[in-house]
Amino acid sequence: MSLNLDLSKVSLRPFKLTDVDDFLLWAGDDRVTQNLRWKTCGSMEEALAFIRDVCIPHPWRRSICLHDRSIGFVSVYPWSGDDRCKADIGYAVAADYWGHGVATKAVKMAVPQVFKDLPHLMRLQAFTSPENKASQRVLEKAGFLKEGVLRKYTYIKGNIKDSVVFSFLSTDEFPHDD
Repeated sequence: MSLNLDLSKVSLRPFKLTDVDDFLLWAGDDRVTQNLRWKTCGSMEEALAFIRDVCIPHPWRRSICLHDRSIGFVSVYPWSGDDRCKADIGYAVAADYWGHGVATKAVKMAVPQVFKDLPHLMRLQAFTSPENKASQRVLEKAGFLKEGVLRKYTYIKGNIKDSVVFSFLSTDEFPHDD
């Protein structure tokens, strides 16, 4: 599918229950959820419950929107206690929009906002599978530094997997759109 996307129409906003139809289009796609911890949404009811119970009350989860229609998400998971200086970031975009700069644009938009919303944060970190080169490229373009590979680090969909870890510090320079 050849898309001519206007990336200036990409925005981030909190999820709404009315996103359910658009949400199900990508959250119901195994290609999109294969690298996520959460399972693929199989029904409208599941999608609605997920938006209501997980997305809306989440401390920092935004819908990636194109013309205000949900095509993905960016989530930040703040740590707590003595580790409250760091948070994990994750994201996914509908398969139809892969390779068009949407995820990169969304992460570039999210990072400065996260540091503004969570002023105690010093480190934002992301984990990708070694095979997910596209996600690694998103992080590099968004100014994240690749720190290395953590062997047998995480459990995803029934398998223990390696993870490539990336970080962005509050003192790093925010990348600009080219």
